[in-house]
Amino acid sequence: MDLSVLVGSDDNRIDTHELEQMRSKLEEVIVVIRCTALENRPRLPRIPLSKCNRDVMKALNPLLATHLETTRDFCDTDLMLFGAALTVWRIGGAKLSTSGRATGQRSAIPAWRRKIEDRIANARALIGRLISSGRAIIGRELCAPS
Repeated sequence: MDLSVLVGSDDNRIDTHELEQMRSKLEEVIVVIRCTALENRPRLPRIPLSKCNRDVMKALNPLLATHLETTRDFCDTDLMLFGAALTVWRIGGAKLSTSGRATGQRSAIPAWRRKIEDRIANARALIGRLISSGRAIIGRELCAPS
C-alpha cells in the first residue's frame, strides 16, 4: 500500500514514519487480541475526542479498511474494530486495565438499574420482616387465653 496516499495535503500532523508505526501497532494488537479470550479483553472506555485522537483515527481508517477486506465473519470484524480502538488508546498513551472484565462488573451496570435493584432488594427485606412479624402476632393471638 502506498502510504503517501494516506497523508493528505491538509493533514500535516502525521508523517509516513508515524503511519508505519501505527500500522505495526495495529497489526501487533490484532495478533494479541486474536489469542485473547473474549472475557479477558480489557474494557475500553470511550475514546476522548481530542484533536490528536481524531488525527490518529483518520490515519487508522485506511489501514483498518485493508484489514476489514480480509474478514470472514462478524467475529473477525469485531476483532478488527476492537483492535483499532485499542490501538488508538495505546497510541494516545492511555493506561488500561489489563485484568479483563472481571473488575468493575458493578460499574458496568447502569446507575438507574442498580438503584432499582437495590430498592427491590430493600422492599423484599421489608416484606419478609412484615410476614415474620405478622406470623408472630397471629401466633400470640392463638396462644393467648380468651
